[in-house]
Amino acid sequence: MTPAGDSPPECRFEDGTIHLDGLEESQVRSLRDSTPQLELQPDSRTGGWRVPAFRYAAIRAATADLTIADTVLECEPVPDLQSAYELREYQHEALSAWLETDRWAGHQLDIAGLERAPAGVLELPTGSGKTVIALKAIERLGVPTLVVVPTIDLLEQWIDELETEFDIPIGRFGGGEQRLEPITVSTYDSAYLKADSVGDRFGCVVFDEVHHLGGEGYREIARLLAAPARLGLTATFERPDGAHEIIEEIVGPLVHRVNVDDLAGEHLAPYDVKRLEVALTPAEREEYERAQETFTDYLATSNIRMQSGSDYQELVKRSGSDPRAREALLARQRAREIARGSAAKIDALEGVLEDHRGERTLVFTAYNDLAYDVSERFLIPTITHQTGATERREILERFREGTYSRIATSNVLDEGVDVPDASVAVVLSGSGSEREFTQRLGRILRPKHDGSRALLYEIVTADTSEERVAARRR
Repeated sequence: MTPAGDSPPECRFEDGTIHLDGLEESQVRSLRDSTPQLELQPDSRTGGWRVPAFRYAAIRAATADLTIADTVLECEPVPDLQSAYELREYQHEALSAWLETDRWAGHQLDIAGLERAPAGVLELPTGSGKTVIALKAIERLGVPTLVVVPTIDLLEQWIDELETEFDIPIGRFGGGEQRLEPITVSTYDSAYLKADSVGDRFGCVVFDEVHHLGGEGYREIARLLAAPARLGLTATFERPDGAHEIIEEIVGPLVHRVNVDDLAGEHLAPYDVKRLEVALTPAEREEYERAQETFTDYLATSNIRMQSGSDYQELVKRSGSDPRAREALLARQRAREIARGSAAKIDALEGVLEDHRGERTLVFTAYNDLAYDVSERFLIPTITHQTGATERREILERFREGTYSRIATSNVLDEGVDVPDASVAVVLSGSGSEREFTQRLGRILRPKHDGSRALLYEIVTADTSEERVAARRR
């Protein structure tokens, strides 16, 4: 309690931080002892204290027994929101699991219309309706919400969906426009630039493809926002670099997971995965072995074991000043190129395309050059990072309407793009990322009206490093 006649401590937002002024020394000690994760730091300008904005919910919980003058959130009212969607059972279970979390540890605090602050990540397969779950979450909370997405394509899709469902103006940060509304959609890039200035305007934030927050820069978005309610959406939460632990701290833990196999056959198409092994030609084998030998000979004398990403970074670092390291690095890259783009792979792809003539098929590659080779060999359109937005939309629309039945791509369609229904996918080359594999599989799992099974082919070059890569992603 605050002594009679004394002004209560003040809690306010400033440039991505929460400032606490007027606390007594004993209160500061108590906060530090009871909640060390607050990151409470002295503010020499005011004589008060400050914490990162994302600690706002924790601050409110830790000071629940104090009288606090709280001016952190400046949220405009949101009209009554009603979505026409009806959740499927697994979607309802996911939403309920999120709503049952509580960053305020059971304290019933009325802030910006929120009595609870659910926070956490939902992991569901591509095509399972994560957006629908988020729409229902926004409807249930009824507070100003920022939705953060990785691409302009997703920005447009979210805005269209929100405007259709809620019939209110939707703000946007991205694509050359900066317009704030109680419900706003932003790209990660724009949110990174604006979070410190709008961090007090939202009671809830939704991070689509939340695994992007593991990046060094993007994680600052979540740290600079005061929004106590936080929802992360992804098809693959865990990151090989362990950065999902950072996401757990700034968004919340993984609170619900649905696997592809849980939904396949009922809510998603049943599917099969076929692995086709091909062999290098004698000339390719000779060049591959020569490149591998150059690479392994250097490793044997360098104390680099290539067991982690840091080992590879060390090799890259040394290649700047050590000619042998550079030769080894180039040899490794050449060996991988040979394995990923072998002539037999193209022949195997020809057989797959012939077997599935007329079926909507996506061909995934790891390199632009290989995607263009496939395009030229089989006369099918290609989408890469070099494809302009207008051309990409035109290709996808023609794929949707059936004018095109096949598309080749290099990573661009893994996430962040609304890809029309396809029934066959071919992984001609890829990384060892489980996330990448799951996203590519998800592109063909929308339910088929005829009840047919989706089919994903992996074409792998035998007796090369590609076998280990394929095993890692599975």
